[in-house]
Amino acid sequence: MSQTKPPAERTEKEWKDLLSPEEFRVLRKHGTERAGSSPLNHEKRHGVFVCAGCGKELFSSDAKYESGTGWPSFYQPVGEGAVTTHKDRSLFMVRTEVRCAQCDGHLGHVFPDGPQPTGLRYCMNGVAMNFEPEDE
Repeated sequence: MSQTKPPAERTEKEWKDLLSPEEFRVLRKHGTERAGSSPLNHEKRHGVFVCAGCGKELFSSDAKYESGTGWPSFYQPVGEGAVTTHKDRSLFMVRTEVRCAQCDGHLGHVFPDGPQPTGLRYCMNGVAMNFEPEDE
């Protein structure tokens, strides 16, 4: 597989070759990891959370907080254009899905019950992200 191919243009086979089975299930098939299963829940260092599919910066550790949900939670993305949102009508309800703006990978959902200053809770699948600590 060519590493120069834009992430949005990768085939399903290329994604399967690039990602672990669990990353593929969540990022490409809109799955959800089991609550409390991600080591990123306990990540307390300063740094940035990036997309596991393409490496795009998504969330700063400064916006991370403990929501008690069992998934890494943030009150805002790193900036405009980091993520996109989409209506999700699965599971007989309407939710707002969050995807990586670069590779369109499924990250999780955003809810209006987070802390200030935004009042939002970006409830993300840890398997959909990697953590890059700040240089210390």
